[in-house]
Amino acid sequence: MEAKAVARFVRIAPRKVRIVTDLIRGKKVDEAMAILQFTPKRGARLLEKVLRSAIANAQNNYEMDPGALYVKKVYVDEGPTLKRFHPRRMGQAFPILKRTSHISVVLEER
Repeated sequence: MEAKAVARFVRIAPRKVRIVTDLIRGKKVDEAMAILQFTPKRGARLLEKVLRSAIANAQNNYEMDPGALYVKKVYVDEGPTLKRFHPRRMGQAFPILKRTSHISVVLEER
């Protein structure tokens, strides 16, 4: 049985969050939470929030034991990119790409 949580349209670039996702993939939930709490990255805070949601989903929807859960899958997909322009000299405009992410966490009971 799997429990899942997804955060969509999160305003952070996917490559920044993927650095943190590699740290917790395959770990027990308690260990993953400890890693995320002491990781000094903004993506760690967002990933921790999604992980807490997945744990709550496992407990409330599927009556799983939170002590026996582990991170089966965690992945970050790219969301839509917001395109903005920064004015530069002599009438030029340089593009600014504000990237978004879809963060997914899948837990399973061992």
